[in-house]
Amino acid sequence: MSLYVGNLAFEVSQDDLKQVFAEYGTVNRVQVPTDRETGRPRGFAFVEMGAEAEETAAIEALDGAEWMGRNLKVNKAKPREDRGSSGDRRGNNSGGYSRRY
Repeated sequence: MSLYVGNLAFEVSQDDLKQVFAEYGTVNRVQVPTDRETGRPRGFAFVEMGAEAEETAAIEALDGAEWMGRNLKVNKAKPREDRGSSGDRRGNNSGGYSRRY
């Protein structure tokens, strides 16, 4: 069970998120993805909670709420798409080159 948390301020830490979501239940894990080149947070995170009822409570309370000057976007995380080892992000198998006809 995982939640997507978007529109985060770039200075948000894992501990900040854990504190906020702990008000709604058990927080098992928090992930704040960072940019590969800069190491800076990307403005979103994933929060895993202990039970579906806790997730629902967090979504209802926090989706659209203002926190650290930003309106949060909180919803159930969608499963990650399998991108495979070839092709580009649009699902084309062009090796990153565009075809011209």
